[in-house]
Amino acid sequence: MRQPSNTNASDREIIRKKNRGSPQQIVRDGLPAVYPRLWRYALSLTTKRDWAEDLSQQTCVRAIEKAELFDPNTHLDRWLFRMMHNLWINELRSRKVRTGAGLVPVEDVGLPDEKVKTEANIYASEVLSAVNALPEAQRACVMLAYVEGYSYQETADVLDIPIGTVMSRLSAARGKLAHLKEGGA
Repeated sequence: MRQPSNTNASDREIIRKKNRGSPQQIVRDGLPAVYPRLWRYALSLTTKRDWAEDLSQQTCVRAIEKAELFDPNTHLDRWLFRMMHNLWINELRSRKVRTGAGLVPVEDVGLPDEKVKTEANIYASEVLSAVNALPEAQRACVMLAYVEGYSYQETADVLDIPIGTVMSRLSAARGKLAHLKEGGA
């Protein structure tokens, strides 16, 4: 495969490593590195640890089953996030759960304590609770764009929605979360 001339040496190394082996091998080798991020995204979607674990495992099983469909010239993490999102939407449809239902307070989720200052933990809990209180569509956009660091276009691709919808959802979410920055309303 001919490398584009405008890529630097590290980009070429990443492309070379990414294209090594069959799609099945690339998926199997890449899952352990992406799994913590998958689980974090699953927790943001489901808001329950056991559901997040199930969704993460279901995504990994589906990825292994469908590995031959993975294009080695694309990003494995984006492929997995999109697969997880689609699995979650299917789960919601099967349970007939609507946006905003089934949320639990962040205190009940039992996130691990990282021994950060008390004020930081309190603020992080407030932020996470506020993010979890967002409608599911906004919450997914916030997690992908602001936590995972995807661009608006990449977020739109993962969620299979127009970029304008991503921007609209993020704007609405920022408006709902603005009270945290102002000290509460």
